[in-house]
Amino acid sequence: MLRIKMTKYVSIALITLTVLSCSSKKTELTWTKNLSQIGSQSSPKAADLNNDGVFDIIMGAGKNEYQESSQGVIAFDGKTGELIWQHATIDQIYGSATLLDVNEDGVKDVFIGGRSNQFYAINGKTGEGIWRWEYKYENHPKLKNAKYNFHNTVIIPDQNNDNTKDLLVVTGGNSKAAPNTTENRYAGILMILNSKDGSVIAADTMPDGGESYMPPLYFKQPDGSEHIVFGTGGETINGNLYLTTLEDLKSNDISRAKIISSDTSGHGYIAPSVAVDLNGDSFYDIVSISHGSKIAAVDGKSLNSLWTQSIPETESSNGFAVGNFNGDKTPDLFTFVSKGIWPQSTGSLQIMLDGKTGNVAYTNTLGCTGFSSPVIYDLNDDGADEAIISINEYDCDLGFTSPEEIEVKTKLLALDFRNNKVQQIEELALFKNIFSTPWIGDLDSDGYLDIIHCQYFSPSANLLAFLGMQVKRISTSIKMDAPVKWGAYMGPEGNGVFTK
Repeated sequence: MLRIKMTKYVSIALITLTVLSCSSKKTELTWTKNLSQIGSQSSPKAADLNNDGVFDIIMGAGKNEYQESSQGVIAFDGKTGELIWQHATIDQIYGSATLLDVNEDGVKDVFIGGRSNQFYAINGKTGEGIWRWEYKYENHPKLKNAKYNFHNTVIIPDQNNDNTKDLLVVTGGNSKAAPNTTENRYAGILMILNSKDGSVIAADTMPDGGESYMPPLYFKQPDGSEHIVFGTGGETINGNLYLTTLEDLKSNDISRAKIISSDTSGHGYIAPSVAVDLNGDSFYDIVSISHGSKIAAVDGKSLNSLWTQSIPETESSNGFAVGNFNGDKTPDLFTFVSKGIWPQSTGSLQIMLDGKTGNVAYTNTLGCTGFSSPVIYDLNDDGADEAIISINEYDCDLGFTSPEEIEVKTKLLALDFRNNKVQQIEELALFKNIFSTPWIGDLDSDGYLDIIHCQYFSPSANLLAFLGMQVKRISTSIKMDAPVKWGAYMGPEGNGVFTK
């Protein structure tokens, strides 16, 4: 059995970020949970599953690709780190959990998907299955290709009058298709699923017939209109970003969807878009980044361009985080992009964009290519937000898919944009984190910020191999004077919507 050597320390750098230096509370490692043989491309989400008043942690996991695992979805006790339950899957679950109580027991249930056409509804209290996606549409004109991967889902209002909210999800992407070719690539499908039983309420294929990997975005404007943003294309295939209405999708016809951004440079749209009001008119605007690092902000009311930006010679599969980084009243955006060409990416660039103008207001070159996303909070109570990020350090020129053995260490860092400082929270050799976004918030309602982050065993092996993992809870001395507004992948509600 794999034995993971624990880190000997947790950096107390976060203590210096708080104005409450006289606080008796210390920043400390509360627990670490080690799991052998598995890994994850999922990100942690939080809900109280055992009714003890402390949020618990849920995430997808699994063994290496195309392998079954008894721990495809796992839930950890937020107080102790012990497993509450595990749920078996036939392949990796790379999606992150969507949480909604559908069996009316007072505990949120888990909706999550991944490779090999897997999508599950799991009882949040027990870990038992509620329902599972079953492909039975070989002859269906629109659903015949609903047999590939499931990406992150978002909650939408009740669509079938059963008094329970429903699910918006995209399925698509043939993992066995070769890069730089259109062969064996099939149209992605945008679907509304009944959250109680997994039946299809409505669905349609991508208007351009393209594959789709991008989690959908749903938001309701002040005038009552309900919109969906979705994207097509991949790492080496052109794609479009579309805006449609919930009404059209419910009619099984999104052919009238408007193209609001495109990338014709051999890249599509993979990273989730965000909905955020950038111009102060109370309407959500839409900000997207293509895999070719073409960034567009679109006015949500007029659909005119607010601004565009591009990061030359880079690519991006990383989601935006939204925060107030420069102290003005307009939200700003922060993400990672990768240097080089997928799949041999050779470095990482962190970029922060002024939300008002789209200008690049901050850059850094920390670590090598990775696909986790930032989380945001005002850590030092100075009125401007900081970012917490996970990076990996190794010989970046090898690329993360190199067959050579790679010596790697992973770091958890805090970025202070206003003071241009980088402070280390934790460092651990022989571990990596390529995909998982940290979670931050107040797990136990004690008024102090907690951090959940994941590390994956990597003893000089291929960076994509799953060889064991650990999940950690760090309890900090940072007093939470305001709620966390972007503390998990795709935001606190997992839907990509930023609310002031």
